[in-house]
Amino acid sequence: MSQPAPPPLPKETTRFPCPQCGADYRFAPREAKLVCDHCGHEEATETGDRAAAIAELDFKAALAQQLPVAEVIETRVTSCPNCAAHVVFDGDTHATECPFCATPVVVDTGTHRLIKPRAVLPFQIAERTAHDAMNDWLGKLWFAPNGLQDYARKGRKMNGIYVPYWTYDADTKSAYSGERGTIYYVTETVMRDGKPEQRKVQKIRWRPASGHVARWFDDILVLGSKALPKKYTDALQPWDLSDLEPYTPEFLAGFQAEGYSVDLEHGYEEARRQMDRAIRRDVAFDIGGDRQRIHSVQTAVNDVTFKHILLPVWMAAYKYRGTSYRFVVNGQTGRVQGERPYSGWKIACAVACGALAAAAIGFIIAQSQ
Repeated sequence: MSQPAPPPLPKETTRFPCPQCGADYRFAPREAKLVCDHCGHEEATETGDRAAAIAELDFKAALAQQLPVAEVIETRVTSCPNCAAHVVFDGDTHATECPFCATPVVVDTGTHRLIKPRAVLPFQIAERTAHDAMNDWLGKLWFAPNGLQDYARKGRKMNGIYVPYWTYDADTKSAYSGERGTIYYVTETVMRDGKPEQRKVQKIRWRPASGHVARWFDDILVLGSKALPKKYTDALQPWDLSDLEPYTPEFLAGFQAEGYSVDLEHGYEEARRQMDRAIRRDVAFDIGGDRQRIHSVQTAVNDVTFKHILLPVWMAAYKYRGTSYRFVVNGQTGRVQGERPYSGWKIACAVACGALAAAAIGFIIAQSQ
């Protein structure tokens, strides 16, 4: 019942006009309001029944393309020629800069049917705070080129992007077989310098073990994007998903929202890998003893549900001396990750200083003798 993988989804800037002056609202994270920077008008965002709005969707129904019409959307797609990130344009925009690598991109055409976001984690830190966090992070990288640090500190605008994720829930029951190891010691006699010497040697006694473990998985988180290296987005964790809000477009005002390029079924494969690792830890704990060997684990997975959510990331893409550097900031916690640039002359200087220090220490030791 495999469904064809949808094409990578776009990034889209959502706009809401101010009723007083017609300028665009933006969502202000600290105030949790829509704010017009032109005339100062504010409007509170609406929240509905949170529990009902963030209800999970049935995984099998989605694979069979039997989701309700209200849960899907059609959108236009374009692609960055440099990094293959996918961007959505509104009706009045025909060209922009890729937020992932700073390459100019031009509007493309094509519509695709996709699963709507179910929930959103609103930005909780403002752009200035994210920029300060990035500068602090760069400042701690001693080998980073000074030119890049100065370029980043000039205050170039960061992009606020809602990154797509899947969450999966599942009820699992596993039967296992393996062995429990118990450590014990024996005394052995060995010859050392022609004399007998006794020593304790560790041994392990193995006994068969089998049993059952069960675990309910709640909100296994899987990245739904390929535009950024997974190691960066994984390192932005943890996310506090208790702050999720029912999805409404107002939260996206002034930000970009990327669509998923990892489809629901492939996301589930990653979720299963995460589940299997946790189940093996449960099995090892259940076997007990001092050591464990796991021979087989048979898992039945039931009641699989999912939701498509958007998590907030501040991002900067800088080109320095022909090389692109990307930095991401967790829009909830301020945690920073990114590509670590290196300065050749700083490395050479460190090596030279190390060599001089070693030579000085050697000289001092030689003089003392």
